[in-house]
Amino acid sequence: MLQVQFIRENKQRVLDGLAKRNFANAETIVEEVIQTDENRRAAQAKLDAVLAESNKLSKEIGNLFKSGEVQKATILKEKTAKLKEDSKVFSETLNSEANKLQHLLYQIPNVPHVSVVSGKNEKDNEELFKEGSIPELGEYALPHWELAKKYNLIDFELGAKVTGAGFPIYKGKGARLQRALIAYFLDKNTAAGYTEVQVPLLINEASGLGTGQLPDKEGQMYHVTEDALYLIPTSEVPITNMHRGDLLQEADLPKAYTGYTPCFRREAGSYGAHVRGLNRLHQFDKVEIVRVEHPDNSYRALQDMVEHIKEILRELKLPYRILRLCGGDTGFTAALTFDFEVYSTAQNRWLEISSASNMETFQANRLKLRFKNKEGKSQLAHTLNASSLALPRVLAGILENYQTKDGIKIPEVLIPYCGFDTID
Repeated sequence: MLQVQFIRENKQRVLDGLAKRNFANAETIVEEVIQTDENRRAAQAKLDAVLAESNKLSKEIGNLFKSGEVQKATILKEKTAKLKEDSKVFSETLNSEANKLQHLLYQIPNVPHVSVVSGKNEKDNEELFKEGSIPELGEYALPHWELAKKYNLIDFELGAKVTGAGFPIYKGKGARLQRALIAYFLDKNTAAGYTEVQVPLLINEASGLGTGQLPDKEGQMYHVTEDALYLIPTSEVPITNMHRGDLLQEADLPKAYTGYTPCFRREAGSYGAHVRGLNRLHQFDKVEIVRVEHPDNSYRALQDMVEHIKEILRELKLPYRILRLCGGDTGFTAALTFDFEVYSTAQNRWLEISSASNMETFQANRLKLRFKNKEGKSQLAHTLNASSLALPRVLAGILENYQTKDGIKIPEVLIPYCGFDTID
């Protein structure tokens, strides 16, 4: 979440940034934050003054009793009783205003980076880069869900029988190709300096609040109500929360992690042809990269992450493009996001396969994730994450772009992981 001091000192910048996001009632909520913070600070000042006076009188009472001046001590004790009542009132006011301020701050998204343009939705995103040739498949080309059925790779109906729609079952070479992609992505990430971690698939409420999934996306998460736990929407959440509440040393930065997990998203309200097959699922596999960075280095780190993902897609030889998301399409916690999309030849459309984002201090402020700088002062770190990569649409891209009349070829870089070079 945004820091109150930042909002106070950069009010117009905050309002301009929220305007890029088309954030409703921005001026009203920003003013309410500032006023609530003033109320909170006033209550804190009054409470501090009362407590200081009470402490002073307590010492005087002790001295009076020691010197035998009981009557004077009794009079002062009556004053301290009144001060205790006042402190209780000011303490309740302080807690009330602090809770209200926290609630307001949770509602405000991150301020977009200066390079982010205004826009309402994905139609207003900026294409920055495109690479790879789109194959000419001819009349035999099939979408991935038909290829999956033809070659017995993925069974969507069986998954629906076991659980429900959006929970596919991978079979035979489909399952082996899925496993090969996971191993390949992890190997690429660890070779680039990311430490591999295996994290829980369930998180507590504090973790969801820390990275911004709660309360913003509560309706999109699966909730285990009896235990008050949530199934993770991405491994970014448990990985980033490994450092919740930490005070790192500047020399400890950066922290770089990669992890593979299944991901779970309710995707409420997602219907239509654009969600067929692997295009949108309730459970899917993803390999993530996460960084905790010094603020001075975070945008260089973001560019490094972009270049790293580009290298993977070049090795897979998939046609892809990079978009800079507009304000209206940028996620709640992100200051700047680059989306990668792979071209689905059989569907004749682009499919998102990765988002690389810099959250700046937005998550770190929620997480209380700080580092001690060279001057010995505590400072909020920057957090970043990216998919490297999300498997369903990468798999869809491989099936569709590598299909031939006689079968599906396997990208050369994956053959050592798969143990086969063709699906037929």
